[in-house]
Amino acid sequence: MQPAAEHSVLGDFSGQQIDSDTESSRFLRDNGAFVIQTPGADGQPVDAKVAYTFGIEPLQQYLLEMPGGRLQAHGMAWDTQQQAWFHLYQDQGVDHQDRLHWTGSVQNANFMCIECHATDFKRNYDAATDTFASRWQAPGVGCQSCHGPASGHLEWAADTPATEPDQQNNSMGFATSPSIASTEEVEVCARCHSRRSPLDDGYQHGNALMDDFLPSILSADLYEVDGKIKAEVFEYGSFKQSRMHAAGVVCSDCHNPHSGELRASGNGVCTQCHNSNAQPTRAAIQGGGLQAKNYDSPDHHKHPNGSPGAQCINCHMPGKLYMTNDLRHDHSFTSPNPAQALELSHSDACLGCHQQVEPGELVAQFLAQYPEALPRDGGYAQDMAAARGGKPGAAAALFRQLARDDQPAIRVATLVSELPRYPSLAGLQQLARAVRHPDPSVRVAAINSLPALASETQLRDLLAPLAADPVRAVRLAAAWQLAQLPAQTRSGLTAWPALRAEYEQVQNNLLERADAHFNLAMLYQLSSREDKVEAALRDALERDAGFFPAIIMQAQWQEQYFRLPKRGLTLLQQAIARHPDEPSLHHALGLALVRQGNLAEALPALALALAQQLGSDNADYAYVLAVALHDSGERDKALRLLEENLAADPANRQVRLALVSYLSVQAPAKSKALMEELRAQNPDDPAVQKLR
Repeated sequence: MQPAAEHSVLGDFSGQQIDSDTESSRFLRDNGAFVIQTPGADGQPVDAKVAYTFGIEPLQQYLLEMPGGRLQAHGMAWDTQQQAWFHLYQDQGVDHQDRLHWTGSVQNANFMCIECHATDFKRNYDAATDTFASRWQAPGVGCQSCHGPASGHLEWAADTPATEPDQQNNSMGFATSPSIASTEEVEVCARCHSRRSPLDDGYQHGNALMDDFLPSILSADLYEVDGKIKAEVFEYGSFKQSRMHAAGVVCSDCHNPHSGELRASGNGVCTQCHNSNAQPTRAAIQGGGLQAKNYDSPDHHKHPNGSPGAQCINCHMPGKLYMTNDLRHDHSFTSPNPAQALELSHSDACLGCHQQVEPGELVAQFLAQYPEALPRDGGYAQDMAAARGGKPGAAAALFRQLARDDQPAIRVATLVSELPRYPSLAGLQQLARAVRHPDPSVRVAAINSLPALASETQLRDLLAPLAADPVRAVRLAAAWQLAQLPAQTRSGLTAWPALRAEYEQVQNNLLERADAHFNLAMLYQLSSREDKVEAALRDALERDAGFFPAIIMQAQWQEQYFRLPKRGLTLLQQAIARHPDEPSLHHALGLALVRQGNLAEALPALALALAQQLGSDNADYAYVLAVALHDSGERDKALRLLEENLAADPANRQVRLALVSYLSVQAPAKSKALMEELRAQNPDDPAVQKLR
């Protein structure tokens, strides 16, 4: 991050006009300032001054000054390699009404970007005036970004003779040691190099990562089934599941944290440890798994020296392009296995490079060169694919992976998050153990999974001890689940008021976001503060008029709390007029019409919602439409819809049991076959147990 100036702005601001699929932008100079002329929130041209540049290569973005102290990231970026402008969302229909438009909250750099590009950043948002007074020590990442305030270091330097080693204070006065202990370093880097949600206005040096952020797990929308990167997730999630991390390798073993360069060029960074001596560079790295051999040789990589295939990263760290042209490498350090990749439909380095070779032939060549090649993940990818695909033995696959004592914690958390699809007493017992797991990410995943398997009293009893958990993200997850219990079930839980207050405070720390106001609205509803709900929803929509969950809850609140069903319908219809392609609005309208007994009008709305959400993972739309069709007498259509969706997702228990119920009288054999498939997936499923 640099102030916009002659030396820092790399893009062409000579008056060039660039057209995207939805709008035009013009790049100008005006009295020495760099200006982008582009449609604003109302579609009218706006001249916005570039305040800061973001990035140097392979692309550079521009932060524009806007009222209220806002810095907004423009959707056009400069390709520093091709020397050309390009749109980050080309052909995605992003116009001034879209949430991804540069004027919207999603592109607000105060919240979304600057924290990782400046030193000691504070958003300083004032909810009363809806303005930012953001501050930082310096643009760009400096010493204090990682090590904390330098005041203590200055005192240490003044008191410590330069000729005498400091045996008493290895931290040299910093909150975080300049050497950064191995157990701490990865979390320090993860503040920025992870897909995560903030829990406060910035981070506190010395805090655990999950005191200040909630990192994502290896969910199907973000990661491939074998754990490789899919969506824009940065490095932390993939690295945490790697054998390198398990052996004690940390970021600075490969990267110089100050220069940003690798520790060695080419394959040298890998052969620091992976060499004929099989000796790691640091004593703290566990070298027992290293093999003494020459990895930088055609005998190993089977490619000519100097070719792309001879580079370790191309086989073991395949990359993906993000932001159109930014290549980022996977950090789970996997080994290629094209046979498994074809079977499970995940990416593979061999398949990615040799696209001109027929896949079957490529697999044969691979196995000829590496006849003993097997996946080195202990069956994780195979078992995860079985669980997500609803294959026979799916539940057993989850338990098999959870029983391993060498499973990385981030994979344990991901496996735990899959348990609700396969309810059983054994699954509940697994979650009861997981809420006591030493890793906080596992505890959070277990908390979020418990409501699907536990009774209300079981949930209360399992979550009550977590009120004293040392990690804030765990306490917040427990607070939200406890909030949804009936008040009488929570009675006697002395820690509840403090938990609720902490959850509420975190939302109040994030009031620039629509979702924080929405979360508060739900909390108010659940804690008998109904008088505050409507105002919180209004605030959410003032922050982001396209935040659909708040629109839907606002309509439901009119219908169910104020007893104004027509008003609720009107709000949904008005929102649909503004956002005709948003499936959640049509779905909500259909449900509202169902509640009001108007199935005839509900069915088209529910059908339109399902048609628009194809490609997403919201299977509830198909289920709800099928039930509505069945209840309206269109039984055959309902059955076809359920069968199609079950074929697409055999693990969808809700759809399966609806089909079983509808077929039980007129097609008992088919109904029984569906239950036998469920038995094969999960023999301990309560629905299966009832048949015994």
